[in-house]
Amino acid sequence: MAYKELSEKIFAAGKGKFEDMETYIERDKTIEIAVYNGEIDRYNISETEGLSLRGISNGKMGYSYTEKLDESSIDMLIEEAYENGKYIDSLDREIIYEGSGSYKELNNFNPKLKETPLEKKIDFVKSLEKEAYRLDPRIVSISYCMYQEMEKSRHLFNTKGLDLNDSMNLAISYLMVVAREEEDTKTGISYRIVKDFSALDYKAMAKEAVDDAISQLGARPVKSGNYPVIIRNDTFADILEAFSSVLYADSVQKGLSLLKGKIGEEVANSKFTLVDDPFIEEGFNVCSFDGEGTATRVKKIIDRGVLTTYLYNWKTALKDGVESTGNGFRNSYKSNVTTSVTNLYVQKGEKSLNELLELMGNGVMITDVQGLHSGLNPVSGDYSLSAQGYLIENGKISRPVNLITIAGNFFETLKDIEEIGSDFRFSSNGVGSPSILIRKLAIAGE
Repeated sequence: MAYKELSEKIFAAGKGKFEDMETYIERDKTIEIAVYNGEIDRYNISETEGLSLRGISNGKMGYSYTEKLDESSIDMLIEEAYENGKYIDSLDREIIYEGSGSYKELNNFNPKLKETPLEKKIDFVKSLEKEAYRLDPRIVSISYCMYQEMEKSRHLFNTKGLDLNDSMNLAISYLMVVAREEEDTKTGISYRIVKDFSALDYKAMAKEAVDDAISQLGARPVKSGNYPVIIRNDTFADILEAFSSVLYADSVQKGLSLLKGKIGEEVANSKFTLVDDPFIEEGFNVCSFDGEGTATRVKKIIDRGVLTTYLYNWKTALKDGVESTGNGFRNSYKSNVTTSVTNLYVQKGEKSLNELLELMGNGVMITDVQGLHSGLNPVSGDYSLSAQGYLIENGKISRPVNLITIAGNFFETLKDIEEIGSDFRFSSNGVGSPSILIRKLAIAGE
């Protein structure tokens, strides 16, 4: 049965119990290919499809979902959503949104990616592994060598006449190699996020991962102290993602963000601009509408150091008497609406990474951190993270560094930014950043 037809039947059947209703339908397909020692180690194709129903009865929002998209699910969906709504204790108002005035037209599905023969994708992964081994005899094993392709479509209908849909696809390739020299073992990674298969270059990826691993051999700590620090693009993006909840109005309203009451105030260095952009081509979550049907838009959350907005869905927006920012999303059709970024990133500067190194002179470049979910506190902003990277002397990489811990406060770190690089890229978590020079950061080492 067509999605719209099924939705209309649900709405007709639920008319006596709900004032307003909404269906959200999601379909996902994932292809995963992994190789080990030249052979296909894992080959999976998975497809999921599901529908969620939200309905308002007596001012409360009920919710239910199903993976069975046919008429036999209608009575269950309505009854479960109705009963679910009865037990909602929250007094916060929620709505079924009537829709925005206009939506940006996007073409986020590349049919050529889907049409690329499977054999070609398998050959790519095998070539990637083979090239990594070929480049250096110190590469003793490869932990991960994989290609993943994702397709996703969304459909949203409601009793206020809203009828929206979109689709997207992208591919991710990931390589992790292990280098060994005597008793010293190090790992190196490389990844690519693309929407065009021809953009994948197995030679470039293999070299990046191998160079990463080899360059860390012989690493040792630096002496404890305060150092000027460059946090590499992907690493800063990982840290930023871990603190992203402080940008959500929900966290602010619950007193879980130190950004509360700071709209219009300077919260970062004036060179720092933080953007939530649903339209940036290389982003993970390119979309013209959110999970509530609100048109998405580009927002400078922090503009040249000044906090300009929080991120809202309709529930939190109504609480503050403002409009939703188009950030009401669901983790899947099984989830209720929460708040999330679209494509969060730091706006790039003008200096290359080499220029940042020269500007810093002497210090440490951090290329990886561990413990992001245990070593930081989004409420206070404090963090203490195991890290590795390179000692920088006279603007050049001197030697690799490991077994160190960086510690600071996220909000203070934003104010201690000295310069922002031009080497922008999205991390594998979907957050983007260039490399960033910090005036000083506490490092515990020897």
